[in-house]
Amino acid sequence: MDQPKQKTSLIKKIIALVLAFGPGIFAIGYTIGTGSVTSMIVAGSTYGMQLLWVLLLSCVFSGVLMYAYGNYALVTGETALFAFKKHLKWGKLIAILIILGISFGQWNSLMGILGISANIIYEIIVIYFPNLSGNRYEVVLVVAILVIAIMYGLLLVGKYTFFEKILVIFVTIMGLSFIISLFMVYPLPIDVAKGLIPSIPKVEGGKMMVAAFVGTTMAAATFLSRPLFVKGKGWDISNLKQQKKDAIIAATLVFIISASVMSVACGALFHQGQPVTKVLDMVNTLEPVAGKFALTLFFFGTLSAGLSSIFPCLLIAPILLADYQSGELDTSSKQFKIITAIACCFALIVPIFGANPIQMQILSQVFNVFVLPLVILGIILLVNNAKLMKTYKAGIWLNIGLGAALFFSLVISYNGIVALFDFF
Repeated sequence: MDQPKQKTSLIKKIIALVLAFGPGIFAIGYTIGTGSVTSMIVAGSTYGMQLLWVLLLSCVFSGVLMYAYGNYALVTGETALFAFKKHLKWGKLIAILIILGISFGQWNSLMGILGISANIIYEIIVIYFPNLSGNRYEVVLVVAILVIAIMYGLLLVGKYTFFEKILVIFVTIMGLSFIISLFMVYPLPIDVAKGLIPSIPKVEGGKMMVAAFVGTTMAAATFLSRPLFVKGKGWDISNLKQQKKDAIIAATLVFIISASVMSVACGALFHQGQPVTKVLDMVNTLEPVAGKFALTLFFFGTLSAGLSSIFPCLLIAPILLADYQSGELDTSSKQFKIITAIACCFALIVPIFGANPIQMQILSQVFNVFVLPLVILGIILLVNNAKLMKTYKAGIWLNIGLGAALFFSLVISYNGIVALFDFF
């Protein structure tokens, strides 16, 4: 009699633990979408584990930046762009450039996310309805319209807690799917060890992949939106320790899940010489090596990653605008409804024109790195302002972390510019 009770209580504890996750769940939602998954799959299948060091550094710096932005919000009660505008010289210009840069990058990413998600759903539909295999374009477009319409409908009825619960579900499914897949298909330990030694693939597209990695993992949108989500959670200065713990957990989970995706792609595809360039490649190459169950799990995780990213990507432009204007996000406002509707229409560009969503995803991630130095420089100036932070002013270790993150972002931005010139 005791055993069923113990099992039930264990399940309840696990559910409570998942639901207790703080604003870090949005960090995972922003960071690990089909953009991240696509970059990890393409990198793992093309370069093995060679770029693991980039992922590790990006996740460490992401944790530092989430912590810094969260602390600033809890101590001052102000959000990021509102604080830039109010306290920094040239703050208005910097804030506007950040809004334009991040919105452009996230909306471009949204096109690829919806395209990949719709293609994955199409592949699942064709398994059960083979007669539809000749109508790929039409089915993918209809699926894309339905997905984005449902997401828009959810946005119109939701508040912070509602968004958080939806993301918890998608992120949990995604994380478990990828981690379980890793136990079935994994890379050689020597490949993992070599991947921690800094190096850039000396082949066409290598530099762009490095920039895409940082663009998707050190996502500026993640840090800028954190103060709003921290406030939405109802946290205040008494939650400083909880905020720190939340940032560390979020950064750690981003690394574990992303590394799992790269590892599966490396273990299954790299040594077979089968790089991924299209959505279909993931089906045709993974199934013989990983088996149907692992393939289904992996695709289910990829779809969950896509759906968990559509939500934050639709939210980003109204979040940044609200942040700049007042520091408060009103999801019932006319402005919120109009901007998210425009984002939904923008998302349909790739499905309508039938473009390759994987190539679009990687390009969009590269664009994300260019506003990153501004975002890091802004928070360095704010957390070191004694008038604003008082006794909570940044210490030496936080400044070392933020300084290293700024240097890293400048190097990667330069690398991204060179990669784009090479591409075009």
